[in-house]
Amino acid sequence: MKKNVLIVGAGGVAQVVAHKCARNNDVLGDIHIASRKRAKCEQIIASIRERGVQRAPGKLEAHALDARVVEDTVALIRATGAQIVINVAASFVNMAVLSACIQTGAAYLDTAIHEDPLKVCEAPPWYANYEWRRRAECERAGVTAILGVGFDPGVVNAWAKLASDEYFDRIDSIDIIDVNAGSHGRYFATNFDPEVNFREFTGTAWSWQGGRWVSNRMFEVSREWDLPVVGRYKTYLTGHDEVHSLSQVLGVPNVRFWMGFGDHYINVFTVLKNLGLLSEQPVRTAEGQEVVPLKVVKAVLPDPASLAPDYTGKTCIGDLIKGERGGKPRELFLYNVADHREAYEEVGSQGISYTAGVPVAAAAMLIAKGEWDVRRMVNVEQLPPRPFLSLLGRLGLPTRVVVDGVDQAFETSRAA
Repeated sequence: MKKNVLIVGAGGVAQVVAHKCARNNDVLGDIHIASRKRAKCEQIIASIRERGVQRAPGKLEAHALDARVVEDTVALIRATGAQIVINVAASFVNMAVLSACIQTGAAYLDTAIHEDPLKVCEAPPWYANYEWRRRAECERAGVTAILGVGFDPGVVNAWAKLASDEYFDRIDSIDIIDVNAGSHGRYFATNFDPEVNFREFTGTAWSWQGGRWVSNRMFEVSREWDLPVVGRYKTYLTGHDEVHSLSQVLGVPNVRFWMGFGDHYINVFTVLKNLGLLSEQPVRTAEGQEVVPLKVVKAVLPDPASLAPDYTGKTCIGDLIKGERGGKPRELFLYNVADHREAYEEVGSQGISYTAGVPVAAAAMLIAKGEWDVRRMVNVEQLPPRPFLSLLGRLGLPTRVVVDGVDQAFETSRAA
């Protein structure tokens, strides 16, 4: 069994991860949180202690760390005795944190694909550009590296694997649908790091259709869905991490990702983009000062973590999967509904952070118990889904399944 966790990052997702790890420290051991600003780590620890949720005696400590410096991360892993590293910092540091894990033998988990700060929307499949090139390294070192184990990517990948294993003889299409029907009450804000959020939507919208990569402009293709609890919502086809692994690992001919956007978000986004304010390339002001427009926009927008106290409403994320079973067409919808207010009351974060943070904490527990300690690099759809989905239900993210028109809880549903 692996023990002791190092959480890299101190944003809204890290807060969720830290709370869930503290609630399960009888399994995970000591909990350490590291970020460039140690004070943010200490705030998370204070919120855990205020709620009194630490299950067993053990360390709960904050550390200052620049995760871009591999040697410093290696030193911290060794000093803390961490055998599991949960990377929920900005995705720009993924490769550096992974390098530290390979050097120390610690298990590695993240929730998003690696990004090069100087490149936006690289050629697909994105995982092949950085992570998958290091598969052999991980296997030689015997290091477990689980990629993209948040919600999407993460839980949606596990749903696809479950469907492939238990519900279908052949899958023809997977449509991943992500709708946030909540409201934070601000004029404009992003639910996670604005720099990462905007970069995700300024490039080409890549999807996998007919067994090949198809490119569209962002907000070019839309579709309306009628979803459980949140109702009818308009979504847009966009590129997303899980499309790049599901298409290759499961061999499904059509994999698409749809995200809900309101007209206000699209209008503000379009103005910012057309003015060049979402560019990651530096410009020089009339006073001779060099600035990166995207970083300036990030600096003036609300911190996503600050949205949590006022957030109301719910999210709905699901996989609509179509294919064949027993020679007959079948349609399956696996989904989760999360509540922003309930997330804040439990862990002090909003629902978007909650859905991203709970799964990676669950994955850490499965590694600690040995069930997912595979000693190589994998995406979530390469792992047994039932232990993960069952544990998520106990941790606050239950799966529901609509099969043959019947909506039921995951625990009571069986393949047919």
